[in-house]
Amino acid sequence: MTAAVLRTVTLPVPRRPVDDEDLTPARTGRAGRYERVLHQMVRRELATLAEVATWAPDGECARTGTLTCHAGLIARVLLHHHAVEREAVWPALLRAVPDPERDDAEAAVGAWSLACSRIDARLRDLDTAARQWSVAGSSAARDGFARLCRALADDVAVQTAEEEATLLPLLDAHLTDADWSAISRSARCGLSARQRLIVVGLALEDCCAGDRARLLGGLPRATRLAWRLYGGSRYRAAVVRLRGAPPAV
Repeated sequence: MTAAVLRTVTLPVPRRPVDDEDLTPARTGRAGRYERVLHQMVRRELATLAEVATWAPDGECARTGTLTCHAGLIARVLLHHHAVEREAVWPALLRAVPDPERDDAEAAVGAWSLACSRIDARLRDLDTAARQWSVAGSSAARDGFARLCRALADDVAVQTAEEEATLLPLLDAHLTDADWSAISRSARCGLSARQRLIVVGLALEDCCAGDRARLLGGLPRATRLAWRLYGGSRYRAAVVRLRGAPPAV
């Protein structure tokens, strides 16, 4: 914000004296909650893909397309998530942690980087397997795709469990809401409107009531309105096509 803009802002008169707590940056754990919701979504969807792919008949192009497109969406979301963590979240965390905790934080980020580089490579292998299945339509190509989904689901389960045990408590303790808001505003995945609504539905599916309210409240107004008007019904239809059954919630 420029000095000219600052001069035009009229600050409200405080209703009570300002004490030290008012000057402390807010830390409500928003970043950690977001991370846990996304981790749960990706773990569930990769495991689901591994299961439902084994049911797909040979040579059924529509079914193959549904599964491979969904795998591509989940891979894109996870690759983008890792990029935002690598480029913005962990650097912000390392700037925020106090000196006595910095060595442990840097070691945890290093372990995260190694694990996620392997996962990212497998996500790109999954894209290759999806294209091979789409072209060949054979049981061998289908089974290769399903095996990669299962391996990724297992790898992501291990990696996210470690991240949630070591890094997310540091985020909750040291990253301010202002830091997280700045990261969120700068992070754009470039999904289509339809894809964004699908991801909203996937994220909401296993949310508790509090996380559900926070997630919906943080959406842009247009996305929130679209979800309420038609996004929920379209998401339900997409899940039925994918899993053969409606979402649990």
